[in-house]
Amino acid sequence: MKGKRGRVRLNVGGRVFETTASTLASAGRDTMLGAMIDASWNHGGGGDGDGEGGADEYFIDRDPECFAVLLDLLRTGGLHVPPHVADGVLCREALYYGLLDRVRAARWGPFDGDRLRLAASVAGSAAGDGTAVRAAPDGGCCVAHGGAVRVYNWVMEERRAVHLDHAPVNDAAYLDEATLLVAARERPGTVRRDGGVAAFSALTGDLRHRFRVAHDRHVRSYTPGALAFDSRCKVFASCKGRFNEYGIGVWDCTTGEQADFFYEPPGCALGDADKLQWLDGTSTLMAATMFPRTDSSFISLLDFRDKKNVAWSWSDVGTPASLEDKHVLHAIAMEDGRSLCVINQYDDLGFLDVRSSGGAGGVRWRSRSKLAARKKKAAPRGEETCYPKLAAHGGQLFASTNDTISVFSGPDHVLTSTLRGSDAGAICDFSIGGDRLFALHNEENVVDVWETSPPPII
Repeated sequence: MKGKRGRVRLNVGGRVFETTASTLASAGRDTMLGAMIDASWNHGGGGDGDGEGGADEYFIDRDPECFAVLLDLLRTGGLHVPPHVADGVLCREALYYGLLDRVRAARWGPFDGDRLRLAASVAGSAAGDGTAVRAAPDGGCCVAHGGAVRVYNWVMEERRAVHLDHAPVNDAAYLDEATLLVAARERPGTVRRDGGVAAFSALTGDLRHRFRVAHDRHVRSYTPGALAFDSRCKVFASCKGRFNEYGIGVWDCTTGEQADFFYEPPGCALGDADKLQWLDGTSTLMAATMFPRTDSSFISLLDFRDKKNVAWSWSDVGTPASLEDKHVLHAIAMEDGRSLCVINQYDDLGFLDVRSSGGAGGVRWRSRSKLAARKKKAAPRGEETCYPKLAAHGGQLFASTNDTISVFSGPDHVLTSTLRGSDAGAICDFSIGGDRLFALHNEENVVDVWETSPPPII
């Protein structure tokens, strides 16, 4: 090697590239290209010495078209992919060189709800409607679809689907980019335990572990609803057992063993909860059971410390007649940990102060139709209604209504952006993660992928 600034010739698949050692070193010592020119790997040089002008030359038996894209990325910091280079092939080559993270970072920038652009619309391959979409930490996603969960990597190539005895899926969640949790309901009238919560490999689809529920030291069958997990590797699921064992199951995801069970107290619907969310700031779990699953909505904050108790709760039971037509359809805990945001069937946003005792003061509803100015369209007869959903991320609030997602910013939650993607019907679910937003439409299982453009190089 002629030194860190010397020229290097690379013969990649018969095509010769010439660059500098410093350009290759910028890939990092933990990559193939960086290691190739690292002095600790190449004592005195590893080239064949046949390069012109004293440049060392190496032969790499890989795709030259993809290498040209990757070398340009190292030189300029920008990713420019010719139309004839497929994403999947480029990612395969980037993985070989150890540059996959660099490619992913160049594809989209840090998440900003006001700068999102529609990057792709992916049609599902299965018949019927998907029910839920979940974002993966690495920029991929999964779609719950009947008795299976279809898994996509970050270039939206479909991996092997996962299923739990083909039982209908109620929820899914990524524990990490390689581990997918699935909650499937028990089939009525079956003898064997075919539902429950299980962990799968998101990469291969292999079943890793089934989470059991025991009552009085006897393993029981159960139907889980919503899933959540905390920062200390605890997994939570709303559970309904055959013998009225309603509540929240807790497992240690490291050992896979049941760690606790929060039994449903009177007047607090936990087993039917269709939304769970862990609040780090208060070390509590939000459990929300909402219309139309039940006639009334219940939201609780559960404290799992020494003495399990309901730290805070709210319900719309007994709502004054003038407000009883407003049903809470979805709820999230805001990132400040001081309030919850809810949405009703009229697309009104409301806020609950969790610092007030027993939900005193009720919901502070915002004026009607601040989410969208147009009139709400009724679903055709026989078509399942897509109810609005909420999410909070990076200090912004997101709400889906019909075929759009509204973005609210600032302490007063001012409407700052509206996302409208493919013409594939109403949005039945959306999820944010891996610096992307995924929106699942109810027609043809189309998933819109929204991402923030990377910052300009200059």
